[in-house]
Amino acid sequence: MMKYGYTILYVENVKKTISFYEKAFGFTPKFITPENDYGELISGETTIAFASYELGKSNFKQEFKKSSSSDRPLGVEMAFVSENIEADFKKAIDMGAVEFESLKEKPWGQKVGYIRDINGFLIEICTPIKL
Repeated sequence: MMKYGYTILYVENVKKTISFYEKAFGFTPKFITPENDYGELISGETTIAFASYELGKSNFKQEFKKSSSSDRPLGVEMAFVSENIEADFKKAIDMGAVEFESLKEKPWGQKVGYIRDINGFLIEICTPIKL
């Protein structure tokens, strides 16, 4: 059986991105390569990792679309579950994230809001779903 191990986002500056995620969301850096072209965060069961665009170019023969905060977000998001959503949403914005959709309560009782990180990636901050 396979296990979901990593989400790797390609970014301009790995070290700056790791620092943003540490300050905005409280994730702990796991490691960064000496070349600063790859880094990982301790974020729960699945590792969030970042790799430089240059490393991505060396991994792929085909070109890939870079995320940009000046363009519409890519059609994918990461979701971070919070027990203190108002404070966590505000903290992320205070640390440099940009609000994409304000906090709203869904019909099933979950509260969600969307931000974009410093690279333009879409992040949902949400309360746990209560079953």
